[in-house]
Amino acid sequence: MTLIYWKEEQKNMLTHPLARHGKQHTIAPTNVNFRANIWALKMEGCTHILVTTACGSLKEEIQPGDIVVIDQFIDRTTKRHQTFYDGGACLPGVCHIPMADPFCGKTRAVLIDVAKKLGIKCHSKGTMITIEGPRFSSKAESHMFRLWGADVINMTTVPEVVLAKEAEICYASIAMATDYDCWKEHEEAVSVDRVLKTLKENANKATSILLTAIPQIASMDWADTLNNMKSTVQLSVMLPKH
Repeated sequence: MTLIYWKEEQKNMLTHPLARHGKQHTIAPTNVNFRANIWALKMEGCTHILVTTACGSLKEEIQPGDIVVIDQFIDRTTKRHQTFYDGGACLPGVCHIPMADPFCGKTRAVLIDVAKKLGIKCHSKGTMITIEGPRFSSKAESHMFRLWGADVINMTTVPEVVLAKEAEICYASIAMATDYDCWKEHEEAVSVDRVLKTLKENANKATSILLTAIPQIASMDWADTLNNMKSTVQLSVMLPKH
Protein backbone atom coordinates (compact mmCIF):
# COMPACT_ATOMS: atom_id res chain seq x y z
CA MET A 1 0.00 0.00 0.00
CA THR A 2 1.29 3.49 -0.79
CA LEU A 3 -0.24 6.53 0.86
CA ILE A 4 -0.20 10.11 -0.35
CA TYR A 5 -1.09 13.13 1.69
CA TRP A 6 -0.75 16.86 1.35
CA LYS A 7 -0.03 19.17 4.27
CA GLU A 8 -1.07 22.66 3.27
CA GLU A 9 1.00 24.39 5.92
CA GLN A 10 4.18 22.68 4.68
CA LYS A 11 3.38 23.04 0.97
CA ASN A 12 4.82 19.66 0.18
CA MET A 13 3.70 16.16 -0.64
CA LEU A 14 4.63 13.21 1.53
CA THR A 15 4.51 9.57 0.56
CA HIS A 16 5.19 6.47 2.58
CA PRO A 17 4.80 2.73 1.93
CA LEU A 18 2.77 0.56 4.27
CA ALA A 19 2.91 -3.23 4.04
CA ARG A 20 -0.50 -4.69 4.96
CA HIS A 21 0.88 -8.12 5.81
CA GLY A 22 4.02 -6.90 7.58
CA LYS A 23 7.52 -6.60 6.12
CA GLN A 24 7.95 -10.38 6.05
CA HIS A 25 4.33 -11.18 5.10
CA THR A 26 3.61 -12.68 8.51
CA ILE A 27 0.05 -11.33 8.92
CA ALA A 28 -2.75 -13.38 7.35
CA PRO A 29 -5.41 -11.45 5.36
CA THR A 30 -8.05 -11.94 8.05
CA ASN A 31 -5.70 -10.63 10.74
CA VAL A 32 -4.65 -7.43 8.97
CA ASN A 33 -5.74 -4.57 11.22
CA PHE A 34 -7.42 -2.61 8.44
CA ARG A 35 -9.09 -0.19 10.85
CA ALA A 36 -5.81 0.68 12.56
CA ASN A 37 -4.05 1.22 9.23
CA ILE A 38 -6.72 3.49 7.75
CA TRP A 39 -7.31 5.43 10.97
CA ALA A 40 -3.57 6.05 11.41
CA LEU A 41 -3.45 7.50 7.90
CA LYS A 42 -6.47 9.70 8.63
CA MET A 43 -4.82 11.01 11.79
CA GLU A 44 -1.73 11.87 9.73
CA GLY A 45 -3.85 14.03 7.45
CA CYS A 46 -3.82 11.58 4.55
CA THR A 47 -6.15 12.59 1.70
CA HIS A 48 -5.33 9.83 -0.81
CA ILE A 49 -4.52 6.16 -0.54
CA LEU A 50 -3.14 4.39 -3.59
CA VAL A 51 -2.83 0.65 -3.14
CA THR A 52 -1.33 -2.18 -5.11
CA THR A 53 -2.72 -5.68 -4.84
CA ALA A 54 -1.92 -9.02 -6.38
CA CYS A 55 -4.98 -10.76 -7.76
CA GLY A 56 -6.12 -13.73 -9.78
CA SER A 57 -7.76 -13.19 -13.16
CA LEU A 58 -11.27 -14.53 -13.71
CA LYS A 59 -11.43 -13.37 -17.34
CA GLU A 60 -9.58 -14.66 -20.41
CA GLU A 61 -8.75 -11.13 -21.56
CA ILE A 62 -7.07 -10.18 -18.27
CA GLN A 63 -3.74 -11.92 -18.65
CA PRO A 64 -1.10 -12.48 -15.97
CA GLY A 65 0.97 -9.31 -15.78
CA ASP A 66 -1.94 -7.05 -16.75
CA ILE A 67 -2.92 -4.04 -14.63
CA VAL A 68 -6.58 -3.50 -13.65
CA VAL A 69 -7.74 -0.22 -12.10
CA ILE A 70 -10.75 -1.73 -10.35
CA ASP A 71 -14.03 0.17 -9.92
CA GLN A 72 -16.31 -2.32 -8.13
CA PHE A 73 -16.11 -5.12 -5.57
CA ILE A 74 -18.01 -8.16 -4.36
CA ASP A 75 -17.50 -9.01 -0.70
CA ARG A 76 -17.07 -12.64 0.31
CA THR A 77 -15.31 -11.98 3.62
CA THR A 78 -16.92 -13.06 6.88
CA LYS A 79 -14.65 -12.18 9.83
CA ARG A 80 -13.58 -8.56 9.42
CA HIS A 81 -14.52 -5.25 11.04
CA GLN A 82 -15.98 -3.16 8.21
CA THR A 83 -16.78 0.09 9.99
CA PHE A 84 -15.34 2.59 12.45
CA TYR A 85 -18.87 3.29 13.71
CA ASP A 86 -19.19 0.26 15.94
CA GLY A 87 -21.01 1.97 18.80
CA GLY A 88 -18.11 1.17 21.07
CA ALA A 89 -14.45 2.06 21.17
CA CYS A 90 -14.34 3.78 17.80
CA LEU A 91 -17.10 6.20 16.74
CA PRO A 92 -20.69 6.55 17.97
CA GLY A 93 -23.71 5.79 15.85
CA VAL A 94 -24.22 3.63 12.77
CA CYS A 95 -22.76 4.61 9.40
CA HIS A 96 -24.76 3.43 6.38
CA ILE A 97 -22.07 4.54 3.93
CA PRO A 98 -23.13 4.51 0.23
CA MET A 99 -21.00 2.08 -1.76
CA ALA A 100 -22.41 2.37 -5.29
CA ASP A 101 -19.07 3.83 -6.37
CA PRO A 102 -16.53 2.46 -3.90
CA PHE A 103 -13.37 3.88 -5.48
CA CYS A 104 -12.50 7.52 -6.11
CA GLY A 105 -13.32 8.15 -9.77
CA LYS A 106 -11.06 11.20 -10.06
CA THR A 107 -8.06 9.32 -8.66
CA ARG A 108 -8.78 6.30 -10.85
CA ALA A 109 -8.85 8.55 -13.92
CA VAL A 110 -5.34 9.78 -13.12
CA LEU A 111 -4.00 6.23 -12.78
CA ILE A 112 -5.63 5.12 -16.04
CA ASP A 113 -4.35 8.14 -17.93
CA VAL A 114 -0.82 7.67 -16.59
CA ALA A 115 -0.80 3.96 -17.50
CA LYS A 116 -1.85 4.77 -21.07
CA LYS A 117 0.80 7.46 -21.43
CA LEU A 118 3.46 5.05 -20.15
CA GLY A 119 2.32 2.39 -22.62
CA ILE A 120 1.37 -0.04 -19.86
CA LYS A 121 -1.48 -2.43 -20.65
CA CYS A 122 -4.28 -1.37 -18.33
CA HIS A 123 -7.91 -2.43 -17.97
CA SER A 124 -9.79 0.74 -17.04
CA LYS A 125 -12.39 -1.02 -14.89
CA GLY A 126 -13.03 -4.33 -13.21
CA THR A 127 -14.91 -5.98 -10.37
CA MET A 128 -12.79 -7.40 -7.57
CA ILE A 129 -14.17 -10.24 -5.50
CA THR A 130 -12.51 -10.39 -2.08
CA ILE A 131 -12.44 -13.73 -0.31
CA GLU A 132 -11.57 -14.38 3.32
CA GLY A 133 -8.45 -16.44 2.67
CA PRO A 134 -5.78 -17.35 3.40
CA ARG A 135 -6.59 -20.35 1.21
CA PHE A 136 -7.12 -19.99 -2.51
CA SER A 137 -10.45 -20.83 -4.19
CA SER A 138 -11.72 -24.23 -5.17
CA LYS A 139 -12.48 -24.74 -8.86
CA ALA A 140 -16.19 -24.71 -8.11
CA GLU A 141 -15.86 -21.35 -6.33
CA SER A 142 -13.72 -19.91 -9.11
CA HIS A 143 -16.33 -20.85 -11.73
CA MET A 144 -19.10 -19.44 -9.53
CA PHE A 145 -17.28 -16.11 -9.15
CA ARG A 146 -16.97 -15.90 -12.94
CA LEU A 147 -20.70 -16.46 -13.29
CA TRP A 148 -21.29 -13.64 -10.81
CA GLY A 149 -19.46 -11.24 -13.12
CA ALA A 150 -16.25 -10.80 -11.11
CA ASP A 151 -13.15 -9.96 -13.12
CA VAL A 152 -10.39 -10.47 -10.56
CA ILE A 153 -10.02 -11.99 -7.10
CA ASN A 154 -7.97 -11.13 -4.00
CA MET A 155 -8.05 -11.16 -0.18
CA THR A 156 -7.59 -7.52 0.86
CA THR A 157 -9.74 -4.96 -1.01
CA VAL A 158 -12.57 -5.37 1.51
CA PRO A 159 -12.82 -3.84 4.08
CA GLU A 160 -9.97 -1.50 3.16
CA VAL A 161 -11.93 0.44 0.53
CA VAL A 162 -15.00 0.70 2.80
CA LEU A 163 -13.00 2.05 5.74
CA ALA A 164 -11.22 4.56 3.50
CA LYS A 165 -14.58 5.97 2.41
CA GLU A 166 -15.75 6.24 6.02
CA ALA A 167 -12.48 8.04 6.77
CA GLU A 168 -13.15 10.51 3.92
CA ILE A 169 -9.99 9.45 2.04
CA CYS A 170 -9.75 9.13 -1.75
CA TYR A 171 -8.94 5.48 -2.42
CA ALA A 172 -7.85 3.79 -5.65
CA SER A 173 -6.34 0.40 -6.36
CA ILE A 174 -3.86 -0.88 -8.93
CA ALA A 175 -4.56 -4.61 -9.20
CA MET A 176 -1.99 -6.80 -10.91
CA ALA A 177 -3.11 -10.16 -12.27
CA THR A 178 -0.63 -12.88 -11.37
CA ASP A 179 -2.52 -15.99 -12.51
CA TYR A 180 -5.86 -17.36 -13.74
CA ASP A 181 -6.93 -18.54 -10.28
CA CYS A 182 -7.92 -22.18 -10.92
CA TRP A 183 -10.82 -21.95 -13.40
CA LYS A 184 -8.85 -22.07 -16.66
CA GLU A 185 -8.36 -25.46 -18.28
CA HIS A 186 -4.81 -26.42 -19.30
CA GLU A 187 -3.42 -23.61 -17.16
CA GLU A 188 -1.39 -24.10 -14.00
CA ALA A 189 -3.51 -23.38 -10.92
CA VAL A 190 -2.61 -20.47 -8.66
CA SER A 191 0.23 -21.08 -6.21
CA VAL A 192 2.45 -18.90 -4.02
CA ASP A 193 5.47 -19.57 -6.27
CA ARG A 194 3.60 -18.48 -9.37
CA VAL A 195 2.19 -15.35 -7.74
CA LEU A 196 5.64 -14.25 -6.54
CA LYS A 197 7.25 -14.99 -9.91
CA THR A 198 4.73 -12.88 -11.84
CA LEU A 199 4.91 -10.06 -9.30
CA LYS A 200 8.70 -9.96 -9.54
CA GLU A 201 8.56 -9.84 -13.33
CA ASN A 202 5.95 -7.06 -13.47
CA ALA A 203 6.33 -4.98 -10.30
CA ASN A 204 8.00 -2.20 -12.27
CA LYS A 205 4.67 -1.47 -14.00
CA ALA A 206 2.87 -0.50 -10.80
CA THR A 207 5.94 1.38 -9.57
CA SER A 208 6.12 3.42 -12.78
CA ILE A 209 2.43 4.31 -12.57
CA LEU A 210 2.73 5.41 -8.94
CA LEU A 211 5.89 7.47 -9.44
CA THR A 212 4.24 9.36 -12.29
CA ALA A 213 0.76 9.65 -10.78
CA ILE A 214 1.72 10.84 -7.30
CA PRO A 215 3.11 14.28 -8.34
CA GLN A 216 0.17 14.75 -10.69
CA ILE A 217 -2.34 14.03 -7.91
CA ALA A 218 -0.51 16.39 -5.57
CA SER A 219 -0.74 19.22 -8.10
CA MET A 220 -4.52 18.94 -8.54
CA ASP A 221 -7.33 20.69 -6.67
CA TRP A 222 -9.18 18.18 -4.50
CA ALA A 223 -11.24 20.55 -2.36
CA ASP A 224 -14.61 19.71 -3.92
CA THR A 225 -13.93 15.98 -3.91
CA LEU A 226 -12.92 15.95 -0.25
CA ASN A 227 -15.81 18.18 0.79
CA ASN A 228 -18.27 15.90 -1.00
CA MET A 229 -16.81 12.86 0.76
CA LYS A 230 -17.08 14.58 4.13
CA SER A 231 -20.69 15.52 3.47
CA THR A 232 -21.53 11.96 2.37
CA VAL A 233 -20.19 10.53 5.62
CA GLN A 234 -22.01 13.10 7.76
CA LEU A 235 -25.30 12.31 6.05
CA SER A 236 -24.71 8.56 6.45
CA VAL A 237 -24.27 8.48 10.23
CA MET A 238 -27.29 7.84 12.42
CA LEU A 239 -26.60 8.93 15.99
CA PRO A 240 -28.54 7.71 19.02
CA LYS A 241 -31.16 10.11 20.34
CA HIS A 242 -30.78 11.24 23.92
